[in-house]
Amino acid sequence: MPEEIYSQMMKELSEGKYVFTGELEPKKAGNVNEPIAAARDLIGLVTACNVTDNPQSFAYVNSMAASYKIQAETGMECVYQLRCSDRNRMALLSDVLGAGTLGLKNILALAGDHVALGDTPDAMSVFDLDSTTLIYMIRKIVDEGKDLAGNEIEDPPKLHVGGAAAPGAAYLKAEVAKVKRKINVGVEFLQTQVVYYTDILDKFFDELGKVDVPILVGIFPAKSYGAAKFFDEYVAGVDVPPEYLANLKKTKEVKDKEERKAEVDRVNIEFFTDFLEYLKGTPSAGCHMMAVGYPRIIGPLKKVME
Repeated sequence: MPEEIYSQMMKELSEGKYVFTGELEPKKAGNVNEPIAAARDLIGLVTACNVTDNPQSFAYVNSMAASYKIQAETGMECVYQLRCSDRNRMALLSDVLGAGTLGLKNILALAGDHVALGDTPDAMSVFDLDSTTLIYMIRKIVDEGKDLAGNEIEDPPKLHVGGAAAPGAAYLKAEVAKVKRKINVGVEFLQTQVVYYTDILDKFFDELGKVDVPILVGIFPAKSYGAAKFFDEYVAGVDVPPEYLANLKKTKEVKDKEERKAEVDRVNIEFFTDFLEYLKGTPSAGCHMMAVGYPRIIGPLKKVME
């Protein structure tokens, strides 16, 4: 664990508390009213919220600006996502310094999806740095007050840097090697891609072995069949269980809107209760709940871990 603690999330992780984080997604708009409202709904349910950075390479509101606005207006601590696919090292450095200037305390360093997958496919991908080198750069900025070229940084920002892991990756050994590289360069927390199957999680933890970095396991309670189906078809490295999809599909037959919402909740609580109970026996330090637009499900699922 880090010697100095700058954020509430890292404070709770360092104290051994089981930490819950949420996710907020800015849109293609000139405001962040929707994620601000969502953050207010999540206060008291999660310790911090990720603010996505152009997920699946759809161009949305800048994550740093959104994180600042959300944090300033709601008090919800944010995990600012920063991806390499859109920026060279100069832009990444500027963004890290900007995040510190705005008082952000957590960054999740990501490679990012190729821009061809999104809504601006003619854009040029960058990938000047990979996510591991970005983690190294951020630690160098924070710990040494220097950039990658060795240039001095006046009053360097004080923040924590996390990384991603994909337990469902097609080539698990290669994925674990990447995760270990991130640990070697000083990553301070890890969040996994969505996991639905306990055996996939077991294989990941077995291959990784014992590490000192806290790992938050990602889950995705879907607020509708359509959301789950999209996730299953378009998110790499994630397979949504057929029975879970089938049960969500049945909820479409319920005509009354409120009854349908209650049935969706029942399906999610039924499925994820067993998974969360299983998490208690794993090395996970927390759970990252990617329930965008679905805050009402977090409370019932969180109770499972109490």
